[in-house]
Amino acid sequence: MTDSTTATELFNSLRGRLFGLAYRMTGSRADAEDLVQEAYLRWHGADHDRIESPEAWLVTTTTRLALDRLRRLKTERDAYVGPWLPDPIVGAVSATAPPDQHLDLADDLSMAFLTLLERLAPEERAAFLLHDVFEVDYRAIASVIGRTEAACRQVVHRARERVRGERKRFDTTEAAKTALLERFLAAVEARDEQALLALFAPDASWTADGGGKTAAAPRPILGADRIARLVIGLRERFSQAGWRFETAVVNGETGLCVLDGQRLVATMSIATNGGQIQAVYAVVNPDKLPASIED
Repeated sequence: MTDSTTATELFNSLRGRLFGLAYRMTGSRADAEDLVQEAYLRWHGADHDRIESPEAWLVTTTTRLALDRLRRLKTERDAYVGPWLPDPIVGAVSATAPPDQHLDLADDLSMAFLTLLERLAPEERAAFLLHDVFEVDYRAIASVIGRTEAACRQVVHRARERVRGERKRFDTTEAAKTALLERFLAAVEARDEQALLALFAPDASWTADGGGKTAAAPRPILGADRIARLVIGLRERFSQAGWRFETAVVNGETGLCVLDGQRLVATMSIATNGGQIQAVYAVVNPDKLPASIED
């Protein structure tokens, strides 16, 4: 394959898959875009006639670039002010396209899932994503992370145990999430603290990422009673500022946005067992938010 137009078209056909991998690896839209661009530059300079599988080559290249980026980001994230959450990808509920048209594989995109991935070492994260999400075989994974196939099987198994085991708590239907968010909005509008208490599991958590750029709790808030009081306080603050809640698609599932006119102020995602909210992930760092909700 020597024709540059053909090579570019092939790359563009895989761009969504590569962005999806890079985003899940780094949790950052900007980093993912940079990594995909770097993969394109390397692809553009490669000898295509010697590449047996362009997709495998590009997935391998993107993963290695993401591993290098994660290692460099460790110091920066260790110094991050308050809890760190992935950049949200936001779209309108009525949109027929995925929340980001450049993303492939909408499954395993939720904020709860991406937050669990943060507990894995970079190589564990890469091996787990490549095998369980992107269906890459162990032989190819071994070449990416520099281990034997047998070792890669063990790495993926341990990562799966850590991620999937805890994730079972959060698996539920989209209809149940939507119903809970509707009840949440009704309770907030009514300033009904008792209704909020009933909505949250007793051991629920509220994690807010402000990055030191805006007001946010410096550590996760634990317990339904504390969260209910927090929400009532936020309701008063939002009301005074003229901000409003709006339902949106956040990382592939129904969530909430806080809007100042058309400007996006915050996103909220929830994890639930279907009956109560078990975790809230709120991103309020303006550097992580798009300017508005994508149509």
